[in-house]
Parts: sequence; structure tokens; C-alpha cells
Amino acid sequence: MARAGLTADRVTLTGAELADEVGLDHVTMSAVARRLGVKDASLYAHVRNLEDLRGRIALLAADEKTIRIAEATAGRAGKDALVAYANAYRDYAHEHPGRYTATQIPMHIDPELLAQAPGPRRAIELTYSMLRAYRLDEPDLTDAVRMMRSMLHGFINLEAAGGFAHARPVEDSWARCLDALHTLLQNWHEHREGDPA
Repeated sequence: MARAGLTADRVTLTGAELADEVGLDHVTMSAVARRLGVKDASLYAHVRNLEDLRGRIALLAADEKTIRIAEATAGRAGKDALVAYANAYRDYAHEHPGRYTATQIPMHIDPELLAQAPGPRRAIELTYSMLRAYRLDEPDLTDAVRMMRSMLHGFINLEAAGGFAHARPVEDSWARCLDALHTLLQNWHEHREGDPA
């Protein structure tokens, strides 16, 4: 029987908070139950298992991150939109490292939950819409999305792991990376046209 006051959303949020504190890999059903002050069995009336919980955390994070990016990029275009997008993306990863991780790793998510969640779809729409301002069409658009995601995720991961030990301020390097990304996107067609046949 479901415990009064306990819901799938509350279990998910508690799991997400725990993931931010100790890392997604260290989130267990027992740890979430302890945080909520209930027995492990009480959770299973709301989430099926740990895999289901992790999928729900990923969807929650996708929704939160997408809302933040949408607010940051509203009314912007070109480089202004790119920088706002990247900063919102990075800020979310800094503030919610466990949730961010959940959005970056492959996992099985209940198809019904995925169909109802606006975050993943909206994230794709926002990203593609921003990059279309650089006059990109397929297949260049998908290539650009993959390149941008690799740059953002790679920088964030190296930063989180302490990989930038040089004295130069990390913020300066971040700004230069975004400058370079903008320049590449602006000149994408020139690189494409110069490709060997």
C-alpha cells in the first residue's frame, strides 16, 4: 500500500537531490528510502525499481535544464543565443551534477513516461532552432548538434574532474571556446564546400 504523502514525483526529486550530493552511481533505493524516512518497500508503490528511478531523474533533469536554456535564450539569436545556451547548460551541470549525469548516459526509460515528458523533445527543438540561425540544414545540422554537445560536455567533464590546472582562468578559456564555436558555425558552409569529393 502506498504511504500517505509519498508520490512518484517526491521519490524522484529525493533521488535527484541525492544524486547531486553523492553522484548518480551511488543512488540506491535504500538510500532514497532512508532520506524519506520510510522502508524500502514503500518506494515500490511509486517506482518499479532503481532503473525506473534513474530514468525518472533523467526526465526531471531534462525538463529543468531545458526550461533554464529556454529562458536564457528567449529573444536571442546568433552568437548571443549560443553563449546564453552554453552558459545555462554549464550552470545547470555545475549546480546539479548528479542530475546532469543522468541526462548524458544511455538508460532505459518507460516509453509512457518519455512520451509525456516535454523536456527531451523541447531540448531538441531549442537546439536545432538555435543552430538554424546559422543557416544550417541536414545533414550539417545534426553534425553541428553533435559537435556542439561534444564541446560543451567535454569541457564540463574535464572541469568537474579538475582537468584544468593551468593558471589561466577557466572562464577565459570557456569564453574563447564559445568564440571559436561561433566562428566555426558561421563558416560551416565554407568547410563543407571545401571537403574533398
